Amino acid sequence: MKYIGAHVSAAGGVDQAVLRAVELEATAFALFTKNQRQWRAAPLTDEVISAFRTACEKHHFKPEQILPHDSYLINLGHPVSEALEKSREAFHDEVTRCMQLGLTLLNFHPGSHLHQISEEACLQRIAESINIVLDKTEGVTAVIENTAGQGSNLGFRFEHLAAIIDGVEDKSRVGVCIDTCHAFAGGYDLRTDEECVNTFAEFERIVGFQYLRGMHLNDAKSEFNSRVDRHHSLGEGNIGKTVFSWLMKDARFDGIPMILETVNPDIWKDEIAWLKSEQQFA
Repeated sequence: MKYIGAHVSAAGGVDQAVLRAVELEATAFALFTKNQRQWRAAPLTDEVISAFRTACEKHHFKPEQILPHDSYLINLGHPVSEALEKSREAFHDEVTRCMQLGLTLLNFHPGSHLHQISEEACLQRIAESINIVLDKTEGVTAVIENTAGQGSNLGFRFEHLAAIIDGVEDKSRVGVCIDTCHAFAGGYDLRTDEECVNTFAEFERIVGFQYLRGMHLNDAKSEFNSRVDRHHSLGEGNIGKTVFSWLMKDARFDGIPMILETVNPDIWKDEIAWLKSEQQFA
């Protein structure tokens, strides 16, 4: 079964994200558990935690259908020690918040070398950061998102994801989320069925489907292999609808949250309904 949804707002409390997902007739959702553009946030209260857990139970959302995302400020591969430690502390807080909410996944962008250290050294720092935080926590899988490779961001090649996983000690608590826009901008073609087959054969060879924990379903305003991260609504960008239909028909993508981050929330409900309808022809 496919779990399909969108990254919804948690304004007014994380429990409100559940209700917004219900309004979309979604079977999955993503959220930020704190303001994604601030380093610190007030701790989750018992009342907030209870409201979220109750809403999830009422509307039948299990942890494997929910893909929270961490703060955009965090850089687990930061070349400067003080900034790296700040990112690690913030990531620890993000994982802790997931534990409190009963969530088992945390999606994050791997990190950037900022042109100050080598790619290899940065990837090693990212893995080390994950190890440090996983050692202090339990029950939450660190889900590495592929990137478009904009600026000095790493994670735009499947080899980057594999290198990070290789450096993580507890392989049972690391996974990946593949963003279609990022993959396309990073040089993985998805415009035809044949290219979808080729791209995910490469993913299987280099990373492995056993590590796939989520998908971000986004068309791209950016050009192929441009290394530019610009999302678009399904079928309105340079990728087209083929890949999204293809994904809905492939059982390897069952049982994971498949999340829209497309640019027009007004049509999320329609996009979700279309994706669901494509499963019927599998």
